[in-house]
Amino acid sequence: MSGIIGKKIGMTSVFDDEGKHIPCTVIEAGPCVVTQVKTLEKDGYSAVQLAFDDMKEKSSNKPLLGHFKKAKTAPKRKLAEFHDFRQEVKLGDTVTVEMLKDDIWLDITGVSKGKGFQGVVKRHGFSGVGQTSHGQHNRVRAPGSIGSSSYPSRVFKGMRMAGRMGGTNVMMISLRVVKLIPESNLLLVEGSVPGAKGSYLIIQQ
Repeated sequence: MSGIIGKKIGMTSVFDDEGKHIPCTVIEAGPCVVTQVKTLEKDGYSAVQLAFDDMKEKSSNKPLLGHFKKAKTAPKRKLAEFHDFRQEVKLGDTVTVEMLKDDIWLDITGVSKGKGFQGVVKRHGFSGVGQTSHGQHNRVRAPGSIGSSSYPSRVFKGMRMAGRMGGTNVMMISLRVVKLIPESNLLLVEGSVPGAKGSYLIIQQ
């Protein structure tokens, strides 16, 4: 599935032709450079590797500098592979947001905001157990029983408990394209996407 790498700029809202108020996310999509074209004969699978967002040479290591030199481009911060790329591209080509001009729906993947260690109410949506009266002490947001004592005398895998929350890959499926601004490499999609401002996104057709 072909696509492009982007960066989350922030959120705004627009009005459509019918006057409806639409909240949307602004994404800087590309330009991306083709840094590798993988083939079935040489690599065992076919894919196109794209690179996005310039960085200083001193911030990159020697193997990567050599990799970017083959594509005749400056070092980039983000690399991503796309299988079954629609466009015919070769090493060193530039892919812009204009490739999405015919798309109405997009799948967008990003890393969600990290929330740290959270309890079961915030992490899993538990309602909390017990009452807040009749001498109840401090068990309002507790998870309740997590398993039997005598048998099986252990906690089953997958038990919803407190723990680290966020910081995981999340894909938003079928987000509607609201507007495309090719001259500024900007893409507006309806609704929110995972991640904080400035985080990288994988945009798939």
